[in-house]
Amino acid sequence: MQIVLAPMEGVVDHLMREMLTQIGGYDLCITEFIRIVDQCLPARVFHRICPELLQGGKTRAGTPVRVQLLGQEPNWLAENAVRAVELGSPGVDLNFGCPAKAVNKSRGGAVLLKETETLYQIVKAVRDAVPTAYPVSAKIRLGYDDTSLTLANAEAICAAGASSLTVHARTKSDGYRPPAYWPWIARIKQHITTPIIANGEIWTAADATLCQQQSTCQDIMLGRGALAMPNLAHTIKQGSVVMPWPQVLELLMHYSEFEIAGDKGKYYANRVKQWFSYLKLQYPAAARLFQQLRVLTKSHDILALLNAERANMARSKSC
Repeated sequence: MQIVLAPMEGVVDHLMREMLTQIGGYDLCITEFIRIVDQCLPARVFHRICPELLQGGKTRAGTPVRVQLLGQEPNWLAENAVRAVELGSPGVDLNFGCPAKAVNKSRGGAVLLKETETLYQIVKAVRDAVPTAYPVSAKIRLGYDDTSLTLANAEAICAAGASSLTVHARTKSDGYRPPAYWPWIARIKQHITTPIIANGEIWTAADATLCQQQSTCQDIMLGRGALAMPNLAHTIKQGSVVMPWPQVLELLMHYSEFEIAGDKGKYYANRVKQWFSYLKLQYPAAARLFQQLRVLTKSHDILALLNAERANMARSKSC
């Protein structure tokens, strides 16, 4: 079984990838998408989204990090895909699943699931341009509003030469509402030979097992579940117990230190709040802290809250 860490815009940045792969259990990470329009982007753009390119395309734990591109112009995507691998990305991933309205309005992400021929042309152009030693993967949802083109889209991506296909088992219109329709992945698997990675609504080891059974896929991608339970990959692969809250709190402190230093705190408040929005699903203490955290906007106030929580826990332990 291979476990892939999903791209999540605005929360799974390089610091989160670094932390989660240090915990372990991941075989591959996919970056947040790089938006491609009508030019070959400079190296600094790739380095901003994927600093791991400067260290051999891997996190410090040794987990490969694949650059993800999003756009609708086959030739420009192909040129930027070549640039990505030249800069050190161990392959390229193509985003056909992003449900964000702003992205879809500019004809990117999941809206392309309405255009089967465009999917084919993009994947083929990128596959033809990128040296064969480098994987070209794609990520889709089951469709935009419905599943009428699900099989056709998967077949087109397969015919274009994709190395693997990740399927988020919901449509764009489904958003992130449960359930994920894992049996649909099994249907897709019957129609294509491209290896498939199952994605969607995997929060626990039991979810992962059920997903594998219903999708008939061994390989899975973890997104929100990985944020709710930082050692989720290990609980799936090794049967580990859920990471206790005191350890999660130490991770939060470590993450805060580097996130604030890395961008002078510009995005820290939003990102830590997003992380807490998932942690509170697994940890009652996170849910309690989130009530205070969500009204804070200053990095030092958030750090003070986390430090107070750590001090309270230390006092409780000593008693």
